Amino acid sequence: MANVYETKVVSVGPEAEMFRAENMFILFGLEAPDNLKDYCYIIDRVPVKQDIAVGQKIVVDGVEYPITAVGSVAQKNLEGLGHISVVFNGATEAALDGSIYVDANGQEVPVLTQDSVFEIAA
Repeated sequence: MANVYETKVVSVGPEAEMFRAENMFILFGLEAPDNLKDYCYIIDRVPVKQDIAVGQKIVVDGVEYPITAVGSVAQKNLEGLGHISVVFNGATEAALDGSIYVDANGQEVPVLTQDSVFEIAA
């Protein structure tokens, strides 16, 4: 698999886990506004190596989730802000422009921790 994007979680906001009940999690770069940091997994912002597309995989700590839809500004937000939402509902059309949708394959939304590895692979 080709590596499209790879980063690590550097900190976990105290309220970040609450979005698991909505089948999603939110990533934001170190520059996240203070009023949002509590709700996000804070990551190192790194370049995206190629276009993010349906058919690629989100990989969290080695567990793969097929990408089913990509919002129109998800890649731009990830590159510029380190910010995306990952939604685990298998949608084939992006309801939110800054989100990437994946098929959870019957698995729970992953629990990210400090030093969790987040990847996108082609």
